[in-house]
This record gives sequence, structure tokens and C-alpha cells, in this order.
Amino acid sequence: MEDSNELIVDKRNWWNRNWKWFVPTGCLTLIVLFALFLVGVFFEVTSIIKDSDAYIESMELVQHNKILIEKLGSPIETDGMVSGTVSAVNDVRKCDVQVPLKGPKGKATLFVVGEKRGKWKYSEMSVYIEKTDEKIDLLKKE
Repeated sequence: MEDSNELIVDKRNWWNRNWKWFVPTGCLTLIVLFALFLVGVFFEVTSIIKDSDAYIESMELVQHNKILIEKLGSPIETDGMVSGTVSAVNDVRKCDVQVPLKGPKGKATLFVVGEKRGKWKYSEMSVYIEKTDEKIDLLKKE
């Protein structure tokens, strides 16, 4: 007769004993790492755009433009995700950026298109105000 107090030894290997928790945990880890990588890339690209001279100059013009302050209120801030491209090939830099803006009175979008060969030359720097369906050209002198 067998003794019921015997120690039961599981002779299966580690993988056979543990695969049910290891596989989902491993997959979840890979998904989380991939998501963190994408978030990191997104924030790096956004910071490159926000650190560009074109973005800084255009935001300065927006925040000091009397017409925009009248239409959107003060302060005027970015509202969400900045999109577009900023590229550099040799000594030529190009930008094509769209910046969502908000103020106490409404929302708008800033469009900046330009090229830098020594100094920035903008082909477009305008703000489209959603509420009034207006386009304000920041390159024209007030």
C-alpha cells in the first residue's frame, strides 16, 4: 500500500510547468515596450518641431498680434498635437508646421511654411480662426 503522506514530485521541466503565465506576461511586456518606444518617438519629434526657430518665431508673432489677441483672447497657447515636418539637408532647413491654438475666446490653427538659407523666409505664416472662418496673415505688417 502506498503512503498518502508521500511528497509528490512534478517531473515536468520548467517550461511545461510555467508556460501558462510566462507566455501572456512576455507578450504583454513586448506590447508595453513597443508602446513606450512609440510614445518616446512621438515626444522626440514634437520637441524637435517646438525647438525649431520657425516655431519659436511664429509663436512669438502669434502672441503679440493685436488682431489675434482680440479674436482669441489672451493668453494664446498651443492646444494639442503639433504636426508637420522640419527638415535639414546640408545648410537648407525647411518647415511645414500646423499648430493648434486656443485662447479664452476660441480656437485656431497656425500654419507655417518656410525655408532657411542663412535666414528664414516664410512663404506662409497664417492663422485660421475656426469660429469666424477667418484667415489672418502674420506676414503682413499691422
